[in-house]
Amino acid sequence: MVDPFEARLLPSGSVRVALIVPVSGVLGLMGPCAINCAVLAAEEVNDRGGVLGRPIELVLVDGGRPARVVAAEVSELVRSGTVRAAVGAHASDVRVEVVAAIAGRVPFVYAPPYEGGGRAPGVYFLGETPDRQLAPGIEWLAGARRARRWYLLGNDYIWPRLVHASARGRLREAGASVVGESLVANGGAAPLLERVAEARPDAILLTLIGSDLIDFNRAYADSGLSAARLCGALEEHGLLGIGGDATGGLYASMGYFRDLPTTAGLGFAQRYAARFGQDAPLLNAHGHGCYEAVAMLAALSARAGSLAVPALDAAADGATITSARGTVTLLDRQVRHPVHLGRADGLSFFLEKPFQ
Repeated sequence: MVDPFEARLLPSGSVRVALIVPVSGVLGLMGPCAINCAVLAAEEVNDRGGVLGRPIELVLVDGGRPARVVAAEVSELVRSGTVRAAVGAHASDVRVEVVAAIAGRVPFVYAPPYEGGGRAPGVYFLGETPDRQLAPGIEWLAGARRARRWYLLGNDYIWPRLVHASARGRLREAGASVVGESLVANGGAAPLLERVAEARPDAILLTLIGSDLIDFNRAYADSGLSAARLCGALEEHGLLGIGGDATGGLYASMGYFRDLPTTAGLGFAQRYAARFGQDAPLLNAHGHGCYEAVAMLAALSARAGSLAVPALDAAADGATITSARGTVTLLDRQVRHPVHLGRADGLSFFLEKPFQ
């Protein structure tokens, strides 16, 4: 007897997948590259035979809207049978609502760095948790730059709050202290520059996102202040939005940068340029994450022989893809992979070193 879920896949046609990325709001700038990377992955998957023998088709959902609005749309797409899976790169508050709304009915591959936890049936994480993403940068700056006084500044939602909680412990272990902390609503970061300056930090941990991260870094560069800044969400588009940085003190910690000098990284950049042109939106970690999410969904379904969540969960450990950052493998429905610390150098990142 054919499972009712699988029966919906048998007629001719595509396997539709919700692609949840922001094309509006504070994170809207990440949309164009993310869409391109997901399309590239879908085309490559289809060239290899698709998902369960059917071509994959992406259904765009704007993940930049309020979390409950996004979740309601995804839930309806799942309820109606329009989509059989979801992938995405967007803020964690959106992810929490989406996971609750789909309630394990379809698989969901989440690409960007996240705050940890959040285990649920059918949810697979490709990004770094705070300890893996930011702890190496904290240790590097506390050591190499002797940054002892830290200010924590982020947007007021789940990811910055939990990243800050993790960072406080790491800073204590590194012999550093927190001299100030602010969590702000969207649009409220740049006006806090004076408050940050009054605390006289050696370094600032920035968990701002999107346009808020750009606005604060622009204002900071213009201020002439000299504290190091370590960012958890800065990538190539954001650096371009800032106008580049020549202070030598702006850092980003990511699993992928456009200029990774590896065979896999260079090959991915070449395929992206060949498909979308030399003037396409800059490659960056958030966009590349969407490539990985589509590819991992295909790898999971091939490994399980199904898109049913119980079968996928049972087969998830060991699911492997090759992406621009090399071989990526799920273990306990998460990925553990080296993180790179990049220092802004004009409009590019100079990679200090990879961390395990």
